[in-house]
Amino acid sequence: MFDHLEIRVLPPGPRFAAQLRFWVNGEDVIEGAVYEGGRGPFAADVLPAGRPSLLRATSEARRLELGEPECTGGCCGFLSVVVQRFGDIVQWSEWEVPPAPASPPPEFHFDASQYDAEVARAETDRWWQVHM
Repeated sequence: MFDHLEIRVLPPGPRFAAQLRFWVNGEDVIEGAVYEGGRGPFAADVLPAGRPSLLRATSEARRLELGEPECTGGCCGFLSVVVQRFGDIVQWSEWEVPPAPASPPPEFHFDASQYDAEVARAETDRWWQVHM
């Protein structure tokens, strides 16, 4: 059975630009690993206009930062994962989490078709982008 990915964009607020949250199997991966108050990466960094998202999975393994605690990643470390495609499977593995009490999420395996569709949806749904 494959895991199910949902990418959500939180609207910009007074302190931060729009940020991403990653829900796997109905659970917020960031909140589960860095706790309430942590934040995801800025949407504009991970979903750049006119370029492919960093979330796109290829056969080459790549480490991505997916979140950080409230005190910032520069202070306490980032939540990061290795993303890699193996044929029809996209794997998230080799998690790195900020120091205790956080614990790493499990390894996730996504159906590549569902994963690609969700990343494409997030890339094209740019409601959060402010044009100046």
